[in-house]
Amino acid sequence: MTSLSTLLNEKGCVLADGALGTNLFAKGLETGDAPELWNCDQPDKISELLHEFIEAGADILLTNSFGANRFRLALHQADSRVAELNAAAVRLAKKAAATSDRTILVAGDIGPTGELFAPLGALTKDDAVAAFTEQATALAETGADLLWIETMSSLEEVEAAIIAAKSTGLPVVTTMTFDTAGRTMMGITPADFVAHTATLEVDAVGANCGIGPAELLDSILLMAETETSQILIAKGNCGIPSYVEGEIHYHGTPELMADYALCARAAGARIIGGCCGTTPAHLAAMREALDTHDATQVMDRDMIEAKIGKGWANLPDNAADSPPKRARSRRRSRSE
Repeated sequence: MTSLSTLLNEKGCVLADGALGTNLFAKGLETGDAPELWNCDQPDKISELLHEFIEAGADILLTNSFGANRFRLALHQADSRVAELNAAAVRLAKKAAATSDRTILVAGDIGPTGELFAPLGALTKDDAVAAFTEQATALAETGADLLWIETMSSLEEVEAAIIAAKSTGLPVVTTMTFDTAGRTMMGITPADFVAHTATLEVDAVGANCGIGPAELLDSILLMAETETSQILIAKGNCGIPSYVEGEIHYHGTPELMADYALCARAAGARIIGGCCGTTPAHLAAMREALDTHDATQVMDRDMIEAKIGKGWANLPDNAADSPPKRARSRRRSRSE
């Protein structure tokens, strides 16, 4: 079985998939519904999207299990179905991956609980670890190739999820979500995140979601500035979200996302994908760009800004934390 490290050594840079929720809304998911329930209620639509991501060139498929922990499922009276829904998510992704003649890894997706840790809230570390372990175990036992922890905002929750995920023996990657001030909702900076996860021995770290590609790349640049040896992940939104006639729309074009993918690689990311708003069409443009452009390309900040716009590091309040003016490709050798 091909591992994440093997795939990275073979390809240098791998492409993760696009948005799950955004694309499921286009397939009929209603606002407020739990996408995870579709693993059992609408499996054909989940499979259809997974195949679209594969056809677009994805090397990694995230399972439809972002909110499949007991706390989030309780909002839909489905907290007793954690094992069932996570297992169904993996089976759908594995079945889709098996239809390709390329190596496609299945990442068991683990999102936040939606609860606040004590003393701000009632969630304890033990309860968080137990909830994440329940989910991670179901994902691992059904055949996930790795576990993908994402959209986190607090170091306490990241650590609880990592402890749970590592108990399965699978590779573990994790990302946090940073806002326009370059911090998570709980005030964590990219540098804080990299420093903390360095002690937890995960396989890759990075940023996902947030505001838009420019802001996300500022986070990646700052992580790269720490000279971490950790593999970096960039999974940014498809442009900036805005409300149009009562619905959220993303302004990013396939051309913008192609430029973002190239900038992400130049900034040091080796796992690149799209988050909210990223359709298979966007992903296909990213695939083509990564495959047809020089992986050793060097870009300075001005070049990156010319392609995708200015991010949070250009704001006066962030001047002291701004990444360096020059970002080089951090592509590793095949032996690493």
